[in-house]
Amino acid sequence: MNVQGKTAIITGASSGIGEATAFALANEGANVVLGARRADRLEALQKKIKEETKGEAIVVATDVTVREDVEKLAATAKERFGSIDLLINNAGVMLLSYLKNDHIDEWMQMVDVNVKGVLHGIHAILPGMIEQNSGHIINISSVAGHEVFPAGNVYSATKYAVRALTMGLEKELSKTGIRVTNVSPGPVRTELSDHITDEEVREKFMSNQGKMTPLEPEDIANAIVHAVKQPDRVDTNEIIIRNTN
Repeated sequence: MNVQGKTAIITGASSGIGEATAFALANEGANVVLGARRADRLEALQKKIKEETKGEAIVVATDVTVREDVEKLAATAKERFGSIDLLINNAGVMLLSYLKNDHIDEWMQMVDVNVKGVLHGIHAILPGMIEQNSGHIINISSVAGHEVFPAGNVYSATKYAVRALTMGLEKELSKTGIRVTNVSPGPVRTELSDHITDEEVREKFMSNQGKMTPLEPEDIANAIVHAVKQPDRVDTNEIIIRNTN
């Protein structure tokens, strides 16, 4: 698939994997629709894309936990570019904590962003993709969606849910022209860990940081570009990306 001229929606595009993926797709000539809450960060990325790539970029301030925001994101993309060819459901939070420490508001936030946010994205773009009988949906899960680690109980539960949704959607759409891919990254150098508030977890997490070399956001972006550029006959269902150590 040649992505030049195709339209890609990327949620969580203001930093990390989302930002790197938006830039990588724009560099391939795609039109990218940047969705996230921090409009100032999106506008800076939009400027960089305009100056350094062959693609176009538009900014739509979006909170993926608000269904109407995601519907507006999709509607704006279709109005500006005519169709939606790619959805990168990337927005997510990783608020690790021990259940005994009862960070219940953070548990609910992870459910809202990591699970409901993905469902809102699918809801907003799937009817259009079915109508055009083409498109590619990429959901960002995690290696935490394959195994559970201490303090990651709720985070893992949300990422297992993303995998399950992706597997079911792939089967549902298997006889259509729509492809579905689950991407499960290992530790990536992003700001996700900066938001951990459980001091007991944070101390252990930070002490382990120096013991391995994390993946870079560009590593995940490159895998996504690889998946979307495959011929129409190829459906890459799942990619797991771990750091070597």
